[in-house]
Amino acid sequence: MKIIEKGTLTLVRGIKASGIHCGLKTGKKDLALIFSESPATAAGVYTRNKIVAAPVLVTKENLSGYRAQAIIINSGIANSATGKKGIEDARRMASVTANALNIPPEYVIVASTGRIGNFLPMEKISSGISLAVNSLSEKGGDSAAEAILTTDTFSKTIAVQLDISGLTVTLAGMAKGAGMIRPDMATMLAFLVTDASFDVITLRSMLSNAVEKTFNRITVDGDTSTNDMVIIMANTLSGIPSIMQGSSEMFKFVEALEYVCHELALMIVRDGEGATKQVNIRVIGAHTQKEAARIAFRIAESPLVKTSIYGRSCNWGRVIAAVGMGGVPIDPEKIDINYGPYQVVQNGMSLGQERENEAADYLRSKQINIIVNLNLGKEESSVWTTDLSPEYIHINADYIT
Repeated sequence: MKIIEKGTLTLVRGIKASGIHCGLKTGKKDLALIFSESPATAAGVYTRNKIVAAPVLVTKENLSGYRAQAIIINSGIANSATGKKGIEDARRMASVTANALNIPPEYVIVASTGRIGNFLPMEKISSGISLAVNSLSEKGGDSAAEAILTTDTFSKTIAVQLDISGLTVTLAGMAKGAGMIRPDMATMLAFLVTDASFDVITLRSMLSNAVEKTFNRITVDGDTSTNDMVIIMANTLSGIPSIMQGSSEMFKFVEALEYVCHELALMIVRDGEGATKQVNIRVIGAHTQKEAARIAFRIAESPLVKTSIYGRSCNWGRVIAAVGMGGVPIDPEKIDINYGPYQVVQNGMSLGQERENEAADYLRSKQINIIVNLNLGKEESSVWTTDLSPEYIHINADYIT
């Protein structure tokens, strides 16, 4: 597998993209378009929030046939909690895009991100769609990735190439997300395109499994948004035969898909609002993977743990308290805790101030690993998160778009 860091969607055969400014944000790109020259097999994974934004509902409706050819995305306004008008506006985004591209409206995926509760200015959106269509380019990947950002500080893109049946297959992805991040999924959007060929059952299965292992293993602040989706389109233009479920070619592609999703997920964590550190919480020695994940998330979302990491304080008491709040059976006298290479707790008790001082010095690093061993079983789970800094409060106290 050849990794192309900062590779964009337009590296994939038949994919064009654009990102333009249509007036939703001040002086920044705010409308992105992705277009495949041929219809693609498509699948999606969506937010589990019980409040679901209009574009998610319309996209589910349009993707009921598992075919897509274009994705239109606006940033700055979420089109969420907007009632029937929001649904009408999302459908209009699809129809205006479809008319401009001369494709069926049901082949258009619609996504929005931004502030909840505001209506879309459809005149600006409609004019922007025309401009976005006219701006489509095989070099437009960077502009599209920029146009979907909100509080993000950098664009998130990656591509890989792999050999299947003697031909080169390309897979690329772009994502946005920095805050309101919690699996199921979070205030995040991710769009994946490939020139490989799959039946829809295989494509859906691969995407769901990859999301569960990657995007559903990150958290910045524990909040789940109303707009989240991960979409994949496979347009077949590599020329390879359709990759079948359970084949060696499928497993090869799965490895690439999970890698791309994992890297995009880590970029989201790295760009967490106000974050100064990327933190991996790993819980091992659990009875089940599900129990390990519950504890890992409880630690990762504890404001006390996150602020202690920001302050470079080895306050392991906060970690062990979070373990106890995970809602799963534990034995306090079996718990071991490591901060990176420095074990600070053994059998539920401190190993002394010298170890804690070493761990505190380790917390100066930008990438932190905290390992909790329950010593109860053989299962484990990891969650990626951030520290919690004063800047997070400043960003969200002043958040407009």
